[in-house]
Amino acid sequence: MKIFNSDSVEPKDAGAGTSKVKVRWLINEEKGAQNFFMRLFEIESGGYTPLHVHNWEHEVFILEGEGVIVCEDEEKLFRAGDAVFISPNEKHQFRNIGENLVKLLCLIPNKKNSETVSSCGCG
Repeated sequence: MKIFNSDSVEPKDAGAGTSKVKVRWLINEEKGAQNFFMRLFEIESGGYTPLHVHNWEHEVFILEGEGVIVCEDEEKLFRAGDAVFISPNEKHQFRNIGENLVKLLCLIPNKKNSETVSSCGCG
């Protein structure tokens, strides 16, 4: 078992196609995870992840802030306390439309146990 504070994990730029987004890889292979990874995203006001699609599901929990998830042809509002399920092959993007920082947890499968995971931190 490992217990650690999220602040002890260095935030990194989330990569291509993002703006004002940092990611902390909380749980990954370095921590011993074999099947799923947990990431903490921090999206500043006006920031966004890329509009992208991949062939695996992921689960998201909004910790702080408010924004929209851009889907194929609509936008859905989210706020702190919301849980989000994104199906495989569903195009999506997170945008911070509020004045405060958005913090969200995102869980994805380990790339070794699924097909190719996006190179950007938002996959």
